[in-house]
Amino acid sequence: MTGDLAVAYTSGSQRARVVTEFWAEHNLYCPNCSSPKLNRLVANTKASDFTCSICGFWYQLKGQKTRFGNSITDGAYESMMSAIRNDETPNFYFMHYDLATWTIRNLLLVPHFAFPPSAIVKRPPLSATARRAGWIGCSIALNRIPPEARIPIVTTSASPRLGGEKNSCSFVQFVSTPEQVREKFRKIKPLKEISTKQRGWTLDVLNVVHRLGKPQFTNEDVYAFAPELEKLHPDNRHIRDKIRQQLQVLRDTGFLTHLASGIWQLK
Repeated sequence: MTGDLAVAYTSGSQRARVVTEFWAEHNLYCPNCSSPKLNRLVANTKASDFTCSICGFWYQLKGQKTRFGNSITDGAYESMMSAIRNDETPNFYFMHYDLATWTIRNLLLVPHFAFPPSAIVKRPPLSATARRAGWIGCSIALNRIPPEARIPIVTTSASPRLGGEKNSCSFVQFVSTPEQVREKFRKIKPLKEISTKQRGWTLDVLNVVHRLGKPQFTNEDVYAFAPELEKLHPDNRHIRDKIRQQLQVLRDTGFLTHLASGIWQLK
């Protein structure tokens, strides 16, 4: 990235915002259509930084200096939950960058229709002495988003240097092509057609299927997670029926193949 842009600023957050958004404006593209670029929105636009002039999809860029863990700090809890309920969540580009060199180490795309409410974790309210006392933020639990919806664009891994100094390593970077990213986006886009009221259920069951760790599974395998799903969806009193329904939805949207009665295969 163009680190020289940071010279004019003293605030660390401002320096990072200017550099990362400049890079994004000149390098990001729309995964939903053929547009080779995104347009930057005016400063302080609610929940979004960029938009596609062709298809109208909007995007938010969130950058951080540390590697991605299981969760990423986000903004206000109620705002994010409201966005999910009203289908107003932006598509997210999550960026991990190296501050010393202003280089991108990892870049991840998560479409707006892939955030189940269970992935939004409430943080403790700010203390009474804080400037925004009582404010409640949230974190996005990446491990609660189905792996198909965590689309890697830039991935950097470290490997030890052969014959090098102790604890030294080299970095290997893989960059997905726009065609690869758009193909992965296209495969999960059927989730967008599921109503927002039902989509959380679908995403949670898909996560459970992945946690089973096997390509073929049965209804009974998924039923074992019924207590967990009941906690996530306390308004539903027919958990097993709902699980079967969502397995059928995942079949209809192309994520599962129905092999026989009560037997499924992950595509």
